[in-house]
Amino acid sequence: TYYVVLQAGQISFRAALDTGSADFWLTSTECTNSTCMSVPRYPLTYDSPTFVSINNNETTFTVDYADGTGASGFVARETVEVANVTVANQAFGVVTDSNITLVSEVSGILGLGFLRQSEISASAANGTLVAQPTPFFSTLAQQGILDYPIFGLSLTRNATGTFALGAIDVSVVRNVSQVVWNEVVPFSPVGTQTNTSGYFYWAIRMSSFAVNGTQYTPQPTYPGPSDNSSIALLDVGTPGLYGPYQDVTRLYSSFPSSRLVDESGQWAIPCDSSATISFSFGDGTTFVLEPTDYIIGPAEGNPDLCLSWPKAAPPSADGVDWLLGTPFLRTVYSIWSYGIDYQEPPMIGLYPCNNASAPVQPFSVVESSLSATIATTLPNFVLSTPTYTTPSYAFNTSVPAVYGEIVQSELATSTYSPLIGTIAVNATALPQVTGAYTLLVTNTNGAVMTSTYRISQPSVTLGVPPGWSSAASRSVPGVGLAISMLIALAAGAWII
Repeated sequence: TYYVVLQAGQISFRAALDTGSADFWLTSTECTNSTCMSVPRYPLTYDSPTFVSINNNETTFTVDYADGTGASGFVARETVEVANVTVANQAFGVVTDSNITLVSEVSGILGLGFLRQSEISASAANGTLVAQPTPFFSTLAQQGILDYPIFGLSLTRNATGTFALGAIDVSVVRNVSQVVWNEVVPFSPVGTQTNTSGYFYWAIRMSSFAVNGTQYTPQPTYPGPSDNSSIALLDVGTPGLYGPYQDVTRLYSSFPSSRLVDESGQWAIPCDSSATISFSFGDGTTFVLEPTDYIIGPAEGNPDLCLSWPKAAPPSADGVDWLLGTPFLRTVYSIWSYGIDYQEPPMIGLYPCNNASAPVQPFSVVESSLSATIATTLPNFVLSTPTYTTPSYAFNTSVPAVYGEIVQSELATSTYSPLIGTIAVNATALPQVTGAYTLLVTNTNGAVMTSTYRISQPSVTLGVPPGWSSAASRSVPGVGLAISMLIALAAGAWII
């Protein structure tokens, strides 16, 4: 999981970036189990001058993740700063109970998803609040704080990267015209939540997948609501690749000697495989993964067989068949455009980072210097592909969702001028950042501030309020930058 350093009430924390969820939460000192106490916690004994209680701390929230873990607590407001972008009164979850294993000093999650996905927003809306709280990036987009409502992610294989708020990193994207833009898929509402369709996930249409050029057309679990298209969710918080059994089984049929090795949907293939796996979206542009991108590692008892992505998953009621996490996102620079009310749908831009002309080397050659194996014992018999009952579709299809639809609310403020809508793409006009750059930010008074910054990596003390000292606190490399819009990322071993 890739994390960034941020400040909540002038207290520094590491938070994992997550495009598969929308909520920002931090572990607090009221969570006293061993899972919580192993990381820096938001100190509720500190009288933060910017902390605002909601409903006397009685507005509760619960977030659950695909692996069965979750966190719960109450909703409050606090001033949150990421780089030099500050949001006052940002709603966040104060976690009082959690079974999520947090390591690498990570104290919570910074969800970057849409308003409709926010559990905190839904919980608070059911209370007595006059204004519905919005997720962090929704707040930036709706208040027009950024130069443009986008963020960019560069995830490298050496467990670092950059997170650009309101701009793209042109030290990675050398030719903006080569970015492939994909419209985000809209969804019908959940139940009677609202009477309009809108945007729920950072998900796009997958048109095909291939192994060494042998192409397959995805078979969507719910062909009706998705217009017979397979939907792929792109998630920086997921450390793997997952697809439906009906697609993953066909994909591995192109790998000689591949086999299903456990009930979780894990496949193994020969470690000397030199095959490429590719995915195509929208207009059919292909993005290629090499063995070093998708092979997990050799099995401990069968060193000639390697565990591999993607894993197969049972059908999901939301109709999202494919989940593409960091193994895919490391091969591209991804640009996430939030969309503009009345003017522009949300879009995801993908810029390929793999060298298409370089010869492909098998994992066993490239990784021969590594002795690490995956601690697992493969079965000595062939497992049959499991069958599942498809659950009822979760969304209310009586309210249709139209691909590419322009919505009137919930996206960025209409004061933005659209640059990457479907009618005309002017991506070269998007704000750009690099190692040294000029930053334009609109402050709360409406004035535009201009500053020039350089990337650096300061040390920060995590979880300690201003003026406090603690023998248990640690001054660590922050990797998140307190003064820059281009934020360095690092990866921890925590998996959600």
